[in-house]
Amino acid sequence: MTATPATPLDLSDLSVGQELARTRHEISRDTLVRYAGASGDFNPIHYNDTAATDAGLPGVIAHGMLTMGAAVTGLLDAVGDPTAVRAYSVRFTNPVPVPATGHVVLETVAVVGAIDESAGTARVDITAQVDDTKVLGRARATIATTAGAPADGQVGAA
Repeated sequence: MTATPATPLDLSDLSVGQELARTRHEISRDTLVRYAGASGDFNPIHYNDTAATDAGLPGVIAHGMLTMGAAVTGLLDAVGDPTAVRAYSVRFTNPVPVPATGHVVLETVAVVGAIDESAGTARVDITAQVDDTKVLGRARATIATTAGAPADGQVGAA
């Protein structure tokens, strides 16, 4: 993974439209094997081309949760404190095909979409794409911009 910011952001001084992070994640079949071992998700569509095409997919695809997790890492690094992320959700719009050799590149950009000063939070919109294909839709995180902003406990796919 490559990311832009090297130091944590000053979350008290955000502005709508501000880019918080930009990342590139190389995903290979080796990445899928490692993720399957860590997550326990051994669905054959993530490692067997025949199983994937029999399921109507273009070939082996990355795990959705791997894609979702990779997409938020730049924001987590930029914020510097993972507890500042109060909610995170995505919609899976397209699969991420992973070739038998080589890798695909998941590119993500996190931008401030809205600020709620009274709640002490900001909505961060994350775009995630492989080549020119958007793979996550409505990828949004809520971050606390001030200490003590309430946590709503929402993390997941919509």
